Amino acid sequence: MIRIVMVDDHALVRAGLRMILEKQADIEVVGEADDGEAGLQLIRNLQPDLALVDLHMPNVNGIEVTERVRRSKLVTRIVILTMASDAPFPRRLLEAGASGYLTKGCPADELVRAIRQISDGRRYLSTDVAQQLALGNAFGDGESPFEELSTRELEVAMMLAQGMAAKQIGDRLKLSEKTVATYKYRLFEKLAIDNVVTLTHLATAHGLMDKPRRGVAG
Repeated sequence: MIRIVMVDDHALVRAGLRMILEKQADIEVVGEADDGEAGLQLIRNLQPDLALVDLHMPNVNGIEVTERVRRSKLVTRIVILTMASDAPFPRRLLEAGASGYLTKGCPADELVRAIRQISDGRRYLSTDVAQQLALGNAFGDGESPFEELSTRELEVAMMLAQGMAAKQIGDRLKLSEKTVATYKYRLFEKLAIDNVVTLTHLATAHGLMDKPRRGVAG
C-alpha cells in the first residue's frame, strides 16, 4: 500500500486529489494539511511514502517543504504540484530533493502512474514539464533568472518576497541575521535588483508566487 499525505492550501484541490486516489486499491491517503508547516508536522508524524505538495503556499511553500524533508533525512518522497503549465525551475526542485514534478492539470491516470513510479524509487516529471526542461537544455538560457540561485538563496528569496524580515528568516532556517543578509546580497546581485519590492514583482512574473503581498519593505 502506498501511503500519501496531501499538502495544499486549496480544499477543493485536496478533495479532487482524494477522489482520484481513493479509487486506487494500492493507494491510501493518510492525511491532509492546508499549509506547509502543518504538512511538515504531518510528514514527520505519519512518515508516509509520498507527499503531494503544492508549490505555491503562504509562509512555508513547496520548495521549503522539500528542502526541510531532505535535510531531516525523512523517508517521504516529495511530489511537487503546481497550477502553472510553464512550471518554474523544475531543475532546482529536483536538485533540492523532489522526486516528482506535476502540473495540477495533468490527467488522473498520469498522476496515479507518477505516484506508482515514484514509490518504486524513480523520479517523474509530467510530460509538459519534461518538454520544457529538455528544451531548456537544448536551447540554452531562456530560463527563469531564479534558476541561477542556489537552493538556499531561492528559499531566502521566496521568504523575502513574502514580506518576512531577516530575523524571521533566520529563525525559520536556523541561520544568523548576518548570514541571511549575505544570502540576500548574493541573490540581489544574481538577479540584478536592489530591493524586495522588485524581487516580489520578479517572483510573480516568473511564477514563483501567486500574487505579491502588499506593504513589503526593501
